[in-house]
Amino acid sequence: MSKEIPYKIYLSENELPDSWYNVRADMKNKPAPLLNPGTGKPCTAEELSHVFCDELVKQELDDNTAFIQIPAEIREFYKMYRPAPLVRAYCLEKKLGTPAKIYYKFEGNNTSGSHKLNSAIAQAYYAKKQGLKGVTTETGAGQWGTALSMACSYFDLDCQVYMVKVSYEQKPFRREVIRTYGAKITPSPSDTTEVGRKILAEFPGTGGSLGCAISEAVEAATKQEGYRYVLGSVLNQVLLHQTVIGLETMTAMDKYGIKPDVIIGCAGGGSNLGGLISPFMGRKLRGEADYEFIAVEPASCPSLTRGSYVYDFCDTGHVCPLAKMYTLGSEFMPSPNHAGGLRYHGMSSILSQLYDDKLISARSVEQTAVFEAAQTFARVEGILPAPESSHAIKVAIDEALKCKKTGEEKTILFGLTGTGYFDMYAYKAFNDGTMSDYIPTDDEIAASLAKTPKI
Repeated sequence: MSKEIPYKIYLSENELPDSWYNVRADMKNKPAPLLNPGTGKPCTAEELSHVFCDELVKQELDDNTAFIQIPAEIREFYKMYRPAPLVRAYCLEKKLGTPAKIYYKFEGNNTSGSHKLNSAIAQAYYAKKQGLKGVTTETGAGQWGTALSMACSYFDLDCQVYMVKVSYEQKPFRREVIRTYGAKITPSPSDTTEVGRKILAEFPGTGGSLGCAISEAVEAATKQEGYRYVLGSVLNQVLLHQTVIGLETMTAMDKYGIKPDVIIGCAGGGSNLGGLISPFMGRKLRGEADYEFIAVEPASCPSLTRGSYVYDFCDTGHVCPLAKMYTLGSEFMPSPNHAGGLRYHGMSSILSQLYDDKLISARSVEQTAVFEAAQTFARVEGILPAPESSHAIKVAIDEALKCKKTGEEKTILFGLTGTGYFDMYAYKAFNDGTMSDYIPTDDEIAASLAKTPKI
């Protein structure tokens, strides 16, 4: 007999996962390895250690260990804001008049306002343990920069953040939170790095991209002794840390006898979506259960739905390794819209492989429709969602309305990755009716993809 489902399901501290789950261990087709752009051969641990922390390199390259223990210090930090609640969206269900049951895993209940802190604290911990002076990074909408500045402050590490210029200008208060935690923040592309100056010369007046900011952060790390580069998405190590989301969700659902039929997440670089779905994907790969997984991306930066599955640079300045992923081309410059942290030209190699194997599907959605969904959600559920999260909300609503038409009583789960209280510029544009939908043309995407390396 199933238990009565409360509005919010909270786990106890004792139910916090003690290990991260590495979905690669259960994948029949492993993600393709990172390649050294100079040699065209798989990157070695030694090569990667010049850029990343040593322990994170081990996690990046580990395709076989299913569970990687969470160090006690990180687990203690997690207890400040985890386990995070799993919420039954009763009010949204009522508003939609759907027979579907809707749940969301809420990751906005910490100072950074998003899921990003799950990996930021891990990466800062490993940097401190290695005896480094500090770290450099990029940030798009600012959630990652906020989370990392908070984590570095906790471990007394220097933190240097390159923030995509359009977000730097749109979100001054996010910028000030980062500065409050002691980090140095620079709008990207900037004239403080060689690669930044090169990008500015090629794309004068650009609002920047995550690819640009990554290039600058990597250059800054490699030119300062005692520094390493850390990042908020895309790579295997980051997705690994985010599996604390899915593991908690699975524990909570199992506790109440709930099985999701559809699992939905927004997708930029892929870490939050990967973190949510990985434990469930593991069950699917092992033949223990079946689920439908949907990645939702902005129509303005549609790497899965309109990109190519090829080796490409992870950054615009071509200083990073090559990754095989669904990509729009590393020189693709997304429109300066409000998709924020989803404005990345490529997708996680793990998710790209799963998508290519048809184990997950993908949809792209337009900006105004996303904010319409965000408004509906905010009015009935009492949380102002981040623009990124609202992509998942949009498709969750679509799926619930399909159930209304068919009468199916599906259980829908989506990731609410963060809050939108620093995104009021975007909400203002929506409320004023000045928000537009930009969709790149086939020619624009083809021109960018034509510049990808011929591997």
